[in-house]
Amino acid sequence: MPRIIKVFPDPEALAAAAAGAFADAAGASTGAFRVALSGGSTPRALYARLAQEPFRSVVPWSRVEIFFGDERCVPADHSDSNFRMADEALLRHVPLEPSRIHRVRTEFPPEEAARRYADEIRGPHFDWIFLGLGLDGHTASLFPGSPAIGEKTKLVTSAETPETKLPRVTVTVPVINAAAKILFVVAGAEKSEILRRVLEEPATRELPASLIASQEGEILWLLDAAAASALSPR
Repeated sequence: MPRIIKVFPDPEALAAAAAGAFADAAGASTGAFRVALSGGSTPRALYARLAQEPFRSVVPWSRVEIFFGDERCVPADHSDSNFRMADEALLRHVPLEPSRIHRVRTEFPPEEAARRYADEIRGPHFDWIFLGLGLDGHTASLFPGSPAIGEKTKLVTSAETPETKLPRVTVTVPVINAAAKILFVVAGAEKSEILRRVLEEPATRELPASLIASQEGEILWLLDAAAASALSPR
């Protein structure tokens, strides 16, 4: 499916648009709506918007099932935890049953945590996966040159941050590409050049985000004007 790129004037408009798109999709679903969240500062604004009205009331939270695309191997209450960020911004503020929130069990070693999470997400494909974009072109915890990028058989694998070697757990490229909808949310002028490379240069392991290519679903890039500033005119 072709990529869809939409540009908004500022981060606030970007967060509102992403929240609206999510609410519409969840409302149109007829069964469980399986979502994988991402970490980072830009998704935090989106999650905070979903926790507010009107989205808090219109999203059918009883059908939403929450997973995570990746996680740092830190305790769940650590300041670096993606789960903690999502919980503070969104999860504790909406009527989600605890049984429908699936965090990575980082109390186990990375390889075991990855195996356990693969067992937990096994089943239908994700309806939505939220993704961000790192300054090095990574997405989820798929970093340039990492063996995790080439994983073809596992649903979830261990990985590590190149600079600090902090262990992480991440879903793999095939899992992301099998989602019904992949939503990249990117904001900030500091992301403009790497965004241009990901969207306009050939796909490469050096730019893991460029390897995301939906098999049958849709890839939607929601950008603020600053992030989109280096893209070629369309």
